[in-house]
Amino acid sequence: MEPERVRVTVDGRTLELSNLGKVMYPATGFTKAEVIDYYTRVAPVLLPHLRDRALTRIRFPDGVGGDSFFEKNAPAGTPDWVRRETLPVPGSSSGRETLDFVVVDDLPTLVWLANLAALELHVHQWRVGADGPDLLVVDLDPGPPAGLAECAEVALLLRERLAADGLTACPKTSGKKGMQLYCPIAPTRPASEVSGYAKRIAGELARQRPAQITAQMAKKLRPGKVFIDWSQNNAAKTTVAPYSLRAEPTPSVSAPLTWAEVEAGGSPRFAPAQVLARVDEHGDLLADLLAGGPELPSPPA
Repeated sequence: MEPERVRVTVDGRTLELSNLGKVMYPATGFTKAEVIDYYTRVAPVLLPHLRDRALTRIRFPDGVGGDSFFEKNAPAGTPDWVRRETLPVPGSSSGRETLDFVVVDDLPTLVWLANLAALELHVHQWRVGADGPDLLVVDLDPGPPAGLAECAEVALLLRERLAADGLTACPKTSGKKGMQLYCPIAPTRPASEVSGYAKRIAGELARQRPAQITAQMAKKLRPGKVFIDWSQNNAAKTTVAPYSLRAEPTPSVSAPLTWAEVEAGGSPRFAPAQVLARVDEHGDLLADLLAGGPELPSPPA
């Protein structure tokens, strides 16, 4: 019979893993052990996108079919070697002015979180201690019957528009029904200006393609259109990290795409094994995000 707890050493840190046979994705029988294995194997390309960023986790103690909860604060029992950063959280629903966020800089911390059934990993567009966001993110959310193919069309329009301002867009799937585009930017502008820029670009495209695109939040306006969600650039907002698992009925990953795949109409959801094979073939398709980017264009006068 499988032991309930297993001690392992990860990069010099001792961890106690529990309930490794627990099924996290009932539709496929994907277990906690497989979750930990995936995150361990994808860590070389995942960790650079988590490093120095405050992390919000979505935990599923009983798998995707059970209850879940968002977690920003470091939980009770957090090992003393896990990096924590006390950061302001204005308007927090908990009523607190600050929270002790976990920051994932290393493999032991990632494995520790995977063992806590933190299936989804979400990060801000800014790094701890920076003067502003170093990423601009737009989320493309299709309103049925629009789908991934429609998102791909809008992604190509966005790529062209952002390039006109000197920005280089990198695509990835959300791991659910949509896509996201990232642009590396110099961290010199406040999040409010980055969000304002994204809103302006989204509005431009919505006016050019009103039957295809909306830049408004109202869900009643979304059927058959792709919503360009510019609000992801708000300082308090987070976006699912590249290579993070998603809590879908079957295990899927928010996976980087090539532009050739987008031009071909997008791509189906990727399972963990497919993502690991893609990393073996391509490396990190989002490596350009880590090299820094240009200044965000100044707002119009």
